[in-house]
Amino acid sequence: MSESTVLIVDDEAAIRDMVGITLDLAGFGSISAADAHEAHISVIDNKPDLVLLDWMLPGGSGIELARRLRRDEITANIPIIMLTAKATEDNKVQGLSEGVDDYITKPFSPRELVARIKTVLRRANGRQKDKALQVFDLLLDPTSHRISIEDKPLEMGPTEFRLLKFFMLNQEKVFSRDHIQDAVWGGNVYLEERTIDVHIRRLRKALSSIENTAIDYAKLVQTVRGAGYRFSVRPH
Repeated sequence: MSESTVLIVDDEAAIRDMVGITLDLAGFGSISAADAHEAHISVIDNKPDLVLLDWMLPGGSGIELARRLRRDEITANIPIIMLTAKATEDNKVQGLSEGVDDYITKPFSPRELVARIKTVLRRANGRQKDKALQVFDLLLDPTSHRISIEDKPLEMGPTEFRLLKFFMLNQEKVFSRDHIQDAVWGGNVYLEERTIDVHIRRLRKALSSIENTAIDYAKLVQTVRGAGYRFSVRPH
């Protein structure tokens, strides 16, 4: 679960700081927002792996933000844990019925919080594992191990397949070569740095093998100078 990023949404700075320290000690990255508007912008810009969301927020309630995230195709699958002082059964039922993944009441145990986050992330990763992935007309089906662009089959090696799947599951995030190696090859495999670059080039070549497409799919695999690579539908 290390390297997962959690967005902490709470209007109390002390809680944001305390939760941030707890997550840092547990091996998570964290970003924070103090109100619903700022949180929504952060979700769109940063694509966190999970949102910790207070109910009572300036500029709109947490439950309204959860509803908005679930309606948007881009953010619909981001796990949400409500972290709130609203402790009645009705509040919990309302939160869960709006699609939040878990509900934790304040005050809370930091150990329980970390355990709940790990459980929700495992569940979310399990749901995504065999889900068909699509970006524009690029379709990757992990179950049948097929890739197509505009319904035309795409040929690529098994390593490039795993690399593309990793990128499509983690869009808009910058990953170092070491992180890509751990995610695609495993942490016990030693690779020279240029090996990653070779497979990135092969992936781009495969993505450009279908001619006259509306999108230049090879350009979605972007080099971020001094940092690594990202898969993005946005220009550099």
